Amino acid sequence: MKRTSFSLTVLFLTACVAHAGDLRLGRAEVRITPPVGMPMGGYFALRLATGTHDDLYAKALVLEKDGVKTAIVACDLESIPRKFTDAARDLIRKSTGVPGENIMISTTHAHTGPEMSPFFLAWAEGQAAEVARQYHDSLPAKIAEAVQRAEQSLVPARVWTATGHEDSISFNRRFLMRDGTVRFNPGKQNPEIVRPLGPIDPAVPVVYFDSLDGKPLAAYVNFALHLDTVGGTEFSADYPYTLGKLLAGAKGPDMLTVFTIGTAGNINHFDVSSPATQQGHEEAARIGTVLAGEVLRTLWNAKPVTAGPIQVRREIVRLPLYELKPGEIEKAREVYERVRKNGPEAAEFLETVQAFKVLAVAQYRGKPFEAEVQVITLGDQIAWVALPGELFVELGLALKNASPFPQTIVAELAHDMIDYVPNRKAYAEGAYEAVNSRCQPGSGEMLVDAATRLLIESYLKLQPRQPTLR
Repeated sequence: MKRTSFSLTVLFLTACVAHAGDLRLGRAEVRITPPVGMPMGGYFALRLATGTHDDLYAKALVLEKDGVKTAIVACDLESIPRKFTDAARDLIRKSTGVPGENIMISTTHAHTGPEMSPFFLAWAEGQAAEVARQYHDSLPAKIAEAVQRAEQSLVPARVWTATGHEDSISFNRRFLMRDGTVRFNPGKQNPEIVRPLGPIDPAVPVVYFDSLDGKPLAAYVNFALHLDTVGGTEFSADYPYTLGKLLAGAKGPDMLTVFTIGTAGNINHFDVSSPATQQGHEEAARIGTVLAGEVLRTLWNAKPVTAGPIQVRREIVRLPLYELKPGEIEKAREVYERVRKNGPEAAEFLETVQAFKVLAVAQYRGKPFEAEVQVITLGDQIAWVALPGELFVELGLALKNASPFPQTIVAELAHDMIDYVPNRKAYAEGAYEAVNSRCQPGSGEMLVDAATRLLIESYLKLQPRQPTLR
C-alpha cells in the first residue's frame, strides 16, 4: 500500500510540473438583469423596463500563465461609469488576488440595458429611483462574482485565433449631403445623400480556448457595430444574444461566448439603400446569425497560438474637455429642465444633446478627463486594448495598423464613459457625434498614441536582447 501511494504521489507531482508553465483559463457568467421598472439606457429620454426578452450577463475570462493572472469582463450594459469598475476591481482583488490593474472591464453598449448615467437617473422618481439605486448598489459585486467563479474554474487550456471578415451588416452612419452638410442617420433612401463619410471595420477577431483534450471552453468575439437594433422596453443583450446562443449550439452548451464591441462610435446597422425597417428582435437575430456564421467559418481556419507570457500595461491619459462658454451652463440647465418636465419633443434634438454635454463637462470644473488606456497581451501574438468612450472606427483602424501584434483587438466603453470620441476631422464636419463629444479635437488620437506606445513596449519586452557592442 505504501509503494502504491508513493507511486501515485510521484505521478501527481509529475503532472503538476508538466503543466506548471501552461496557460490556464477560467470562465463564468453571472446574470445582471435588473427588475421590471428599472430605467433603461441608450436614449435622451426616461423609459422604464416592462419585461425581459433575454437576460443580461457579466461574462468573465480569467487567464493565468507563469503565475500572472488577468481578467477580461464584458457586461451587457450601455455604459459603465468609473465608480462601478473601481468598486468591482477592488472586490475582485480582495477575493481572488488578481491585481486591479490586471482587470479589464468593458460594456457591450446594449441600448436595451439599464440606465447608468446619473443625468437621466435624476429624472427617475419614487419606485423607479429606488429600483435603480438598489440595482446600482449590487452591480459591482455581481461583476466581481463573475470573475471569482471564473478564477475558481481555471483549467489548462489551448488558445487559437483567427480574424474573419463581415461587411454586410455594418455601415458608417455619417453622410455627406447634397447641401454640403454632414448628417448622421439621414433616413432610408434619402435622395439628398451623396456618400458615407468614413469606412467600416469588417474584421471579426476571434480568440478561442479549448481544454487540452479538445473540449470547447470559450470564444472571445469582437466586432465594430452599435448595439441598437432592438428598441422597446424589454431588457435584451441585442445581437450578441443570438451570437452566443448559436455558437453554443454549434460548439456545445458549456462553451461561453464573450462579446465586446469594437470602435463603433460612427457605425450602426442601418443600410440606407434598403427600405427595410431594420428594427426589433428579428433584426437583432438576423445580425447575430450572420455574425455567428462568420465566427464559425473563422474558427474552422483558426491556428493554434503558443501561449507566451501575459503582460499588462496601462496609462492614464488626461484628455482636454470641451471649453465652456459664458452663459452655456445656465442655458443647458434650462433645456434640461424643459425636457425633463415636457419630454424630448420640448427641445430640438441637438439642443438637448448640447445641454447634456455642457452639464457633464461642468462637473469636471475645468479639470481634464482621466482616461485609462489598458493593454493585455498574450505572448507575441494576441493583444487586447481597452479604451473608454465611443470611439470612431478610424481610430480603431489606425491603432490596429500601428500594433506590432498580429491579432490586436480593441474594446471600447471600458472602465468609464466619456461618450463620443471622434477622430480629429469629424469635429469640423459637425453632426450628432461631434456635438455630443465631451473632449476636444485630438483626444482620440491621444488615446491611440498611448495605446500604441503600450503595445510596442509589450512587444519589445518579448524580443531577445541584442549583445552590446564595444
